[in-house]
Amino acid sequence: MHKVLGDKRAIALLLGPALVVYSLVMLIPVVWSLGYTLFEGNAISGFEYVGVDNLARLFSDPRVGEALRFTLLYAVIITAGQVLLGYLLALFYVFVLRNRGSVVRTLVFFPVIIPTVAVALMFQKLFEIAPQTGPVNGILNLLGVESIDWFGNPVSAIVVLVIMDLWRSMGFYAVLLYTGLLDIPDDIMESARLDGATGFRLVRSIVLPLSLPVLLSSIIFSINGTLKVFDSIVALTNGGPGTASTPLTLYMFQTSFSYGEYGYGASIALLLTMLCLIVTVFIFRSSRRDVTKGWSPCPPPPCPKLRPPSNAAVAVRRC
Repeated sequence: MHKVLGDKRAIALLLGPALVVYSLVMLIPVVWSLGYTLFEGNAISGFEYVGVDNLARLFSDPRVGEALRFTLLYAVIITAGQVLLGYLLALFYVFVLRNRGSVVRTLVFFPVIIPTVAVALMFQKLFEIAPQTGPVNGILNLLGVESIDWFGNPVSAIVVLVIMDLWRSMGFYAVLLYTGLLDIPDDIMESARLDGATGFRLVRSIVLPLSLPVLLSSIIFSINGTLKVFDSIVALTNGGPGTASTPLTLYMFQTSFSYGEYGYGASIALLLTMLCLIVTVFIFRSSRRDVTKGWSPCPPPPCPKLRPPSNAAVAVRRC
């Protein structure tokens, strides 16, 4: 292994194909997109060099501010819900179901593999008000409450969107965090139980600190995915009502391909990229703090000072 890793030709042979594919799929499109930010137009009408006008336009466009606020709100709510529900389900798998939870884990994970369009159509039928009353409004009618136009109000539309995305994704994060909990050594858990740590105290003092790495990975994975959300919103609300549920990704898509403004769409994509980078760096820097800060072990007892022998002891030794 050392000979292979020390051979530059072997390294190039092993990593070369992956680097070529990564460059063609990721690096070149990114650089190409950055170049578009300096131009205005599209492939049909042609391109015109405008410098930094597209970037300056971002600060004066009210729709960018609206889409940015919705993106951040959506990312915070969905990330907190995904990680929290996933962690609670993982704890339920480990401490309650244990080895008997394979069926439950499969059922909870099942929505992850369902196509997004199918899930969106199902939720549209569940919360439908016209031409037919959906099951949710049917239950409200039975309780004496009038039907709600869930997709006609910005707040209710976002609520349905949050419910749908949490239902779809919590099974994935439950399995991800469950694998992290399984890596906690059993001897540590048993020692904590013998010391009297049970229930919430066991989770707070032992399980949570030891599962922080996988928890941090889940947060980063979730926040980057929610900042770049596209398919679920297009399938369920298409950014409506109006532009109330339009994230930066959808506004970028509309600007580039509906309005034909490739340069401005690339500028919105650059803004989204910088946002993801800033959030990821912030999470990493926040996680670098020592989890044991503020705690210090009890200092060892001081060594007893040797006292000089008493006169009686000296006299005994002389005798």
